[in-house]
Amino acid sequence: MEEYLQLFVKETSFYNQIVLGSLLPQSLWNPLPHVLQTWLRNYIGGVLLYLLSGGLWALYIYYWKRNLYLPKDSIPTNEAMLLQIKVAMKAMPWYSALPTVSEYMIESGWTRCFSSISEIGLPAYLAYLAIYLTIVEFGIYWMHRELHDIKPLYKYLHATHHIYNKQNTLSPFAGLAFHPIDGILQAVPHVIALFLVPTHFLTHVLLLFCECVWTTNIHDCIHGKVWPVMGAGYHTIHHTTYRHNYGHYTIWMDWMFGTLCDPEENPKKAS
Repeated sequence: MEEYLQLFVKETSFYNQIVLGSLLPQSLWNPLPHVLQTWLRNYIGGVLLYLLSGGLWALYIYYWKRNLYLPKDSIPTNEAMLLQIKVAMKAMPWYSALPTVSEYMIESGWTRCFSSISEIGLPAYLAYLAIYLTIVEFGIYWMHRELHDIKPLYKYLHATHHIYNKQNTLSPFAGLAFHPIDGILQAVPHVIALFLVPTHFLTHVLLLFCECVWTTNIHDCIHGKVWPVMGAGYHTIHHTTYRHNYGHYTIWMDWMFGTLCDPEENPKKAS
């Protein structure tokens, strides 16, 4: 068992080497304990992914293709986007703690993670991945909904994100502009799933970081119209009504639990 767990340690050390070794002098990070190296790698990776994905997408839709996807009065000001970046940057050190803790638990053998897809085969991997994503979808839906329904949670945590309640206040940078505890709570289902279903380690890490790109996408107010994806059209309604479309990747949980509002079929309800 101990020998198998060392596979995870070697893998995280490899990822640390790739990120930290590429960006920082080895003398700065190599003396750090393994868990702090992992946190630093997650922090740097999270910051770069957030700024690059949000920045490139904002540059494309607001400047290069200005007025093509959004009317002029729906484009957020530079000041609004800078404020969102400031909120996200304050929370980023705390966000980075979640994948660091999950990797520590995996390395310690507390979860049901496996190291290589070849250990179980591709069909089993895909089946487990589908179950993992279903758990995440269900968990994030209810976590998000309770952050609205439980008034103290909304007042002290989730309201920080819902100051962005119109198209001209939403932008790709709003995707991570949360109170840090709020952002962590909404990502916790990714970690809970590790204890419930066998999960490929690298897939788990990648999915956590994909959250950054995904939240960038659903806050740009551009509706992709790809069923059953919970695109920006649905999520914009969530920011304007506060009581619909709590789901994450898909509309299925909102459909099952009666909170779905379609941006095309229910325009009056969404207003």
